[in-house]
Parts: sequence; structure tokens; C-alpha cells
Amino acid sequence: MLRLTWVQPEDLVGHELRQAQLDGRDASAVAARWRAAGGDEAPSRAGASAAPASPRLRRLAEDLLDELARLPRPSADDEPDDLGRIRARCPDWPSPRPAASVSPARLEAAWLGRAAGCLLGKPVEKLPLTGIRRLGRAAGNWPPAGYFTARGVPRDLLAAYPWNRRSASTSLVENIDGMPEDDDLDYPLLNLLLLQRHGRAFRTEDVARVWLDELPPGRAFTAERLALRNLLTGLEPPDTARLRNPFREWIGALIRADVHGWTNPGDPAAAAGQAHRDATLSHTANGVYAAMFAAAVIAAAAPDDAPDVHACLRAGLAVVPPGSRLARAVRHAVELAGAHDDFDAVVDELHAVHSPAHHWVHAVPNTAMIAAALTHADGDFTGSLARVVSGGWDTDSNGATVGSVAGLLAGSPAALPEHWTAPLKNRLATSVRGFDGTGFDALAHLTHREATRPCPSPPPLAPPPLPLPPR
Repeated sequence: MLRLTWVQPEDLVGHELRQAQLDGRDASAVAARWRAAGGDEAPSRAGASAAPASPRLRRLAEDLLDELARLPRPSADDEPDDLGRIRARCPDWPSPRPAASVSPARLEAAWLGRAAGCLLGKPVEKLPLTGIRRLGRAAGNWPPAGYFTARGVPRDLLAAYPWNRRSASTSLVENIDGMPEDDDLDYPLLNLLLLQRHGRAFRTEDVARVWLDELPPGRAFTAERLALRNLLTGLEPPDTARLRNPFREWIGALIRADVHGWTNPGDPAAAAGQAHRDATLSHTANGVYAAMFAAAVIAAAAPDDAPDVHACLRAGLAVVPPGSRLARAVRHAVELAGAHDDFDAVVDELHAVHSPAHHWVHAVPNTAMIAAALTHADGDFTGSLARVVSGGWDTDSNGATVGSVAGLLAGSPAALPEHWTAPLKNRLATSVRGFDGTGFDALAHLTHREATRPCPSPPPLAPPPLPLPPR
């Protein structure tokens, strides 16, 4: 039986109830009705529960999702979706700046860093923090200074904490043969196509067109899969991000943000604006801010005369509403990283604060982990990758973003340790048409072309969308 993940209404309700708790909506009455009817909590790790719900329970799930969407959101004033309102809440919003110089070599280091960080995190994605630590220590690789391996790890430990099923055959030291496909690399490729076709003044509708043309539905997950579903039912952005989409504050928009930073070197405001137009196809509020934060950090790190990582992180925070949950989490993570010599202590505190309330793919804890790792490692390449993946949660996505930033700061492929880059064999696997087998050097030149192409003014700010009518 086909149980398509991330779309079953009976599974979405539990995720939406959790999201309601995070953004302050009182969903207690809805939760009581759901449980009284026999509804379950959302699956904690999988994308779908094992068995389908009855037709009666499924109809109730659909009704409750719409009822939850109509509940007032107390956090709306501090966490707006409209870019104009976001800017109005950011007192340190960066001034527009002329394009800075970024070399193809620097961009190649960023692509390589993104791939290496993603590959490091792939085999331990979905594992609990205890399992990641025990596997690394058993192999004598803790904190992980290189890719994970099963060599020397006791069989009972591997049985207790099995590697990620989809990744184990392509992401351990003993079997890496080039960069395997991953959505953390597919989305930068899609955004490269987006810029090639529509330029840096693209609209959100252009992102939708590229997805419909080039993104296989089976390669989209969580918020992106639901945005595609909403597009196919005739909805337009930004409604595509909001209808029955409890994943709208998860990490998906963040993993799409790198190209926006790479192509706006030295201009965090422009990078954040691009990331916003991309993210609002599938995300809202903190899910959008995570993408804007990442794009701005990367834009600050991209120029050949980039500042240190701490200044880059401050540039990222400048485009996030300071009263938002994401901004508070990032500030706390940076403070923790500065207060502890032992990064495991930082990780333990972040998990104590965020894990009880958040799914492991939510943007808020993962963005905090990214900021903590970069701060604690002072932007060092190996140190940053080791720290962020050792922190758990969405290990491959976090490794990818940190690798991109640290690769830029390293400045060139030659500055990256060979044990990270050699196994990649300058070859990327992907289902994005026209890119399978492409080398990272070629991708860097294509990215450099978009970064240096003249850009017209971005589209004017649109008025805030009207709320969805009751169903």
C-alpha cells in the first residue's frame, strides 16, 4: 500500500497542533476533539503513520485543519510575513550596497563546503543525539573530524542506532563515491535555474513555475510537497504556504537560501529580499526568517574581503524581526557558544530548551544550532562542520548551510582539507535536469555568472495578502 508521506490529513493535525502551541494559538478545544475521536499524535520521525485513518477520521482531520487555521495568532505583530512589515520591525536593517567582488574560487569552496557538510550529516540524520555521540566515539571520530564510518563500531551499537536507511550506502567513508543526491543540493540547483531564467528580480510565481517544470514531486518533502499540492489545486502564492501546511516554519526554505547569498556578495539586504520571495511560496514567519537569516549571513561572507564569521552572523540577525522566536533563539545560541568551552554543553542546553516543543526539522532550533556552531568554531571549516553535525536535529541540512558559510570564509578549494573534498570527486548526483554529474567548479562558474549579471530593480512590495476564506 502506498502511504505518501507529509500529506495525509490525519498526520497533519498533530503537527498543526504542535505549531499552534508554538505560535500561541489556543488549540486546546480542537486537540480535545481530535483525541476524543481517536486521532493520534503526529509521527515523531516518519513522514506518515503506518496505517490510514478511517474515512470519518480523515474528514474530521480536514475540518480541524481548517478550524486551526482560523484561530487568531497572538504572535502575528512580532512575526509578520510581509517584507515591508518585516523591514519595519528591523531597526538595523542593512542599507543597500553596491555589488562586491566574489571570485569563482570562493564560490567553488562554498559549493564544496555545502556538499561536504551535507554528506557528513547524512548517515546520522534522524538519529537521537545519544546515538550520534556513541557512534562517533566508538569509531574514534568525536567530535567528527571526518566522515562517519562503521569500521570498528560494535554490531550491537549499529543495531541500536542504525544509520539513515536512505544514506548509509553512499555517505560513509568506506562507500563515498562522489556527492550523492540530496535535496540540500537539489534546491541550490533549482535556484540556479531560477536565476538563469528569471534573473535576480524574480517573483515568487517564477519560483513556482520552476518547481512545476523541474522539481519531481517525490524529491519534495514537508512544506515544499504541500506547496506543490496547493499549486496543483489552483492556489497561488502566498496562499500555497498556508493552506493545510503545518510545516510552514520548518527548515525547507533555509536550505534553499544559499544561492541568494552567493549572488549578492556584500549585500545582505538584497540577499534577504531574494530569500523572502523564494521562501513565501512554501513558508511563513520563522520559516521565512530562517531563509532570510541564512541568505544574509552568506551574502556577508561571500565577498573576497569578507568580515569574520561573527560580523556575518550579526548581518543575518539584522534582517530578522528582533521580537521573533527565531531571533531570540539565535541570540541565545550565540550567547551560549561564547560562554562554554565545551560545545557538547552548548548542545545539551539547546536541546533542553528546544526539543520538548519543536520537531527536529523545525527552523527555530536548527537555525540556533547553525549559529552556535559557527560562533563556537570561529568560522573554522572542520570545526564548524564537526560542531553542527555533532549537535543533532537536521544534521545534513545544518551541515550543508554551515559548510557553505565556512567554505566562503576559507576562500578557495585549496584552503579546504582534502579529506573533506577528495571523496566528492568533483561530481554531484541529482535528479534536477541538466545537472547530474556536474562538477563543483562548473557550478561555481555558473553561480559567478549570475552574481555578476546586471540586475534590474526587484519587484515592488505587494500589499499583505487577505486571509483565506473559511472552507
